[in-house]
Amino acid sequence: MSHSTVAGYSAQAPGERLKSVTYAAPVLKEDEVRVAVTHCGVCHTDIHAVDGDFGVFGFPMMPGHEIVGQVTELGAAVSGLKVGDRVGVGWQGRCCGECEWCRAGDEHLCLRIADCGTWTPYGGFASSVVVDGRFACPLPAGMAPEVAAVLMCAGIAVYPPLRKYTSGASTRVGIAGIGGLGHLALQFAKALGCEVTALSSSPGKEEEARALGADHFLLSTDQGAMEEKEFGFDLLLCTAPAGNDWANLVLVLTKNGRLVLPAFSPIDLPLGAASGSGPAVDFVAHQVSITGSFLGSRADMREMLAFAEEHRIIPRIELMPMSEVNDAILRVRQNKARYRVVLVND
Repeated sequence: MSHSTVAGYSAQAPGERLKSVTYAAPVLKEDEVRVAVTHCGVCHTDIHAVDGDFGVFGFPMMPGHEIVGQVTELGAAVSGLKVGDRVGVGWQGRCCGECEWCRAGDEHLCLRIADCGTWTPYGGFASSVVVDGRFACPLPAGMAPEVAAVLMCAGIAVYPPLRKYTSGASTRVGIAGIGGLGHLALQFAKALGCEVTALSSSPGKEEEARALGADHFLLSTDQGAMEEKEFGFDLLLCTAPAGNDWANLVLVLTKNGRLVLPAFSPIDLPLGAASGSGPAVDFVAHQVSITGSFLGSRADMREMLAFAEEHRIIPRIELMPMSEVNDAILRVRQNKARYRVVLVND
């Protein structure tokens, strides 16, 4: 493939298989870098996007926001990087640098945020991407590229709230859902020194959950066990919000507890309480907070990668060639992956 063109896989319409495409390589702006993609993870958000679950953001779109590769070209104003550097690129591709959130160091909350992949025509399921150099994050020298790819999204979704809202062994943390996000959250929470409980509707997940760091296992479909755990968690990270019994999730949170939602999912939170009872009333009466977690700042990203390298946070990964992208998407869509799929450029 010529350096003047890019090869990739694009969704032309909601629900369709991705098609092989080529397009002219974008001309770099002075603050941008070009990254030759070696690896790109398949996130469930990619599936929601190509299936049109969040509405039609615009097609064609090229998914892929868990990107790892090498810098091949730099704009004149880029600093801190050089050609040949190994970098990771997550969902965020640009910020304004001027709004109050950018000025506070929370550029992931930027009013004019721009994404790098998934809801754009030029995502990471490609031979190269162009991104604002500030959002090409140098990787720890010893970190495997497929590990870094997963951490660019799944890692940064679960690490910041665990770091911010926990304080070691005194914090009782529940991780609901042992999948692509949950299996990472268990490892991070344990490495942060928390008392960790895995919650799952599948009893077959217990052995692996404990191997990943869980001190305890709670079968979420066992009503008696859930009631025994009333007020049992200071923080509950719900990594798989679809299909949950929200009344039970409120039940196991302590008063002044925090429910963290780190995953995009096309659901409505059933918090209505016209009858005067139910989850909404309990949320209010127990003073439970609900916190979203989607991205982190660039400082969060650097900290998370360093923490993962130091504590050997290792995602469970299936590697597939980029040319098998449609098979990979099907595997993730059907929840058959254990637990993340990373595409490797052929």
